[in-house]
Amino acid sequence: MKTAIIFSRCSSSGAPSTEARQDTTRQVEDLQRYATTNHLTIIKIFQEHISGGKANKDRPILQQALSFCQENHIDIILVSELSRLGRRCDEILETIKFLKDHHINCYFQKEQLSIFDTEGKENPYLTIMTAVLGTAAELERQSIYYRLKSGRDKYIRDGGKIGKPRGSGVKDKAQLAAEYKSIIRCLRSGESVRHTASITGYSQSTVQRIKKCFSL
Repeated sequence: MKTAIIFSRCSSSGAPSTEARQDTTRQVEDLQRYATTNHLTIIKIFQEHISGGKANKDRPILQQALSFCQENHIDIILVSELSRLGRRCDEILETIKFLKDHHINCYFQKEQLSIFDTEGKENPYLTIMTAVLGTAAELERQSIYYRLKSGRDKYIRDGGKIGKPRGSGVKDKAQLAAEYKSIIRCLRSGESVRHTASITGYSQSTVQRIKKCFSL
């Protein structure tokens, strides 16, 4: 029976949020079912909570996964979709090249693509598909950044304040309401925690705390 690892990723700032953990869990569960169906033995599961736009060298979990496969002669890495390897085409291709050079297979469940076929021959279409899909993932990342920046700029134009105000810590709801009114305004308008943090300049943990305190 061939050995495998699961590599999952979703974006998160700081400690993984509940939403991020749930999303990673779904990836892992789907890939575990695939492994069982295809008689693969899962040796280890790597779960990464970081932006896919980061350079490979700045992604320690990805580096650990690749090193683990090389050192333990793992046959195949299971990934839910190509964008989990990253959202920068050049970085994705760099990872694919590493896997090819060390003859480590990788299966992308959504695209139903793998580096090598069942006979160990390289998939001739993978490089083309990787370039196309990787470029699409990169364009999506740029589009997300543009939408967040556009929302942030509009918030400033409408009189919103960016950053944390001066002063000591707050002790009651009245003080919280005065200090974090920009957060409260965004949340009440229906913005998500992540978008509110991006627009107002506060951390997601601060936004989450205010949301919980005021039951928004």
